[in-house]
Order: sequence, then C-alpha cells, then structure tokens
Amino acid sequence: MSKKVTIYDLATLLKVSPATVSRSLNNHPSISKKTKKRIVAAANEHGYHTNKFAANLRKQKSNTIGVIVPRLDSYFMSTILAGIEQIVSRAGYNLIISQSLEVENKEKKNAETLLNSGVDALLVSLANETTDFSHFDKYISRKIPLLFFDRVLDLPNSPTIIIDNRDAGYDATSHLIQQNCTNILHICGNLKRKVYKKRLEGFKSALETNGIAFNQQHVLEVDFDPKKIEVAVTYIVNSKIKFDGIFVSNDNYAANLIKELQKHQINIPKDIKIIGFNNDPVGEIISPNLSTIEYPGFKMGVLAGESIIAYLEGNINFQSTNSIVLRHELIARASTQNT
Repeated sequence: MSKKVTIYDLATLLKVSPATVSRSLNNHPSISKKTKKRIVAAANEHGYHTNKFAANLRKQKSNTIGVIVPRLDSYFMSTILAGIEQIVSRAGYNLIISQSLEVENKEKKNAETLLNSGVDALLVSLANETTDFSHFDKYISRKIPLLFFDRVLDLPNSPTIIIDNRDAGYDATSHLIQQNCTNILHICGNLKRKVYKKRLEGFKSALETNGIAFNQQHVLEVDFDPKKIEVAVTYIVNSKIKFDGIFVSNDNYAANLIKELQKHQINIPKDIKIIGFNNDPVGEIISPNLSTIEYPGFKMGVLAGESIIAYLEGNINFQSTNSIVLRHELIARASTQNT
C-alpha cells in the first residue's frame, strides 16, 4: 500500500470490521489476544500510524500546551521555557512554542494557530507592540485556560506570574544612589507594558525618597535591540545632563552600552555606574562585570507549568488565583563600584 494506510484498509486486508481493528489497536479487552496480535502485526507491517490528533479531538483533549514568548533568542525567556518544559513533560504534556518577535500581528496569528491546533491551555508573555488583546477572547469564550507571565495582562480568571517590578526598580535605583550617583538615567522598554511601567515607577520613587529631582530627560524609552544601541549612546553623550548612573531594564542592552560608551572614552564605573536587569550570563563576561537584578526565570517557568497542570488536572481553580509574585535579588558587581 503506497498511500497512507487507514483502519478501513487494514479491516479489508484482514477481513474484519473497522471497529475490531480500532479496538485491537486501542487494546480493548473485548478483543482476543490472538486477534490483537494479528492486527497489530499487520498495522506495523503496512506502516499504519494512529491519528492522535483525531483521537484527541474526540476526547476534547490534545495533551499539548501552547506558549507565546516575545523572543526565543533571549536567555531570560529560554530559562522560563526550560522551567515550563520540565514540569509539563513530566505530566505527559507537550509544548508548542512560538515567538511574536515583539509584533502584535504575529502574536495574534500565533494565538489563532495554537487555538486551531487544539491546545489545552495557553501561556503568554506579551509582545512589546501589543495594544489590542481581542485575540484572547476566543480562549476565554471557549474556557481554554490562559496564564500570563513576565509581561502580563489582567484578564478574568487568567492568573499572572511576575516579580514586584516596582520594588525591583526601586532597589536598582537606590543602589546607584548609595554609590553616590545623583544624575541617573533610566533606559526602559515600551512603557505600554506593565513590567517597564512599574520599574519606572520604582525608579521615580527611589529618586523622590532620596530628595533627587526627576524630569523626563531622565528616562529613555528604547526597544532593546542591540543593533540600535547608538540611540542610547548618542542620547547620553549629547545630553546636557552629565549622567553618573544608568539603570537599564535589560542586561544584554546594558552590556552593549558599556562597550559602546568605553569607545567614547567613558570609564565604567568611574564616570558612569551602570546596573542592568535579569542576571543574564553576559553580565559576568562584560568588563567590568555588570551589576543587575536577579529575575528568577527558571522558577517562574516551573510555577507557570505547575499552575497550568494543576488547573488541567482539576486541582486548582483559576477563579481564586490572581497573581503570583516572585522575589528578586540585587547583585552588585564591578560596574557600580566606587573607585
């Protein structure tokens, strides 16, 4: 048989009913061992493969969980995915992972594709560009569980897993102030995302607590593309404010900033002290080593996986689950040391 073999082909070949073939392949107790053995042998010989998708469709369960992340080339996101994968695979589920590349339309297409694939649940970290969230409406109407992590959205019965970004932003800024910085620049991501908005709030609060005046020139909003690092370098070099401290909401961008500022004969940390965010391994490679905020990505992934599996197995109710807040930690390294 050159075409794809079906149950009906096997039934015709073996002169039994399609129901007998189906029951044999599913090890049904009503079929004798001898018949099962003959049918399984024929199925293997002729290359028959069970249509798991169709079977799962009948059961209204696919044993797959969809995940949408902004980028797959992010160390932080890779640690989260590793945590999710560890938990869901142990529970017998598979992951379908997609990336939005920070684009709203791509995020929408990914959500639609995963919905059509019949995923049992969806885990999401929002794209920077996303402002319309209607692509999650079908998940809600079909009661497919949604869980948001890191860059989150507040939707009914959709829990979130975050750190206290306001508190983390406060701690990062306070650390620079403790190192005698008084003209501090905060380089942040898209402020439409709550994660960056909250870090900015923490930045402002730390300045206010320490009696340091704030104005809009102390904030630079970027997309954290290292290829566009000159946007930040030009801003810093040409600013009328002589910045002596910089809080960057992304380690990779902060590391690239250090390299580029050094090309302009700016000494880090003597002239400008810099602290990043996420505790990316690049922070320990760059010279000087980058101070940062430890953001527990793997633990976040584990909790996301545990939460969604617990829901799917009926052990928790998302209606009573709001937000899980993880602890962060400040890691001081050479990039913020007093010289």
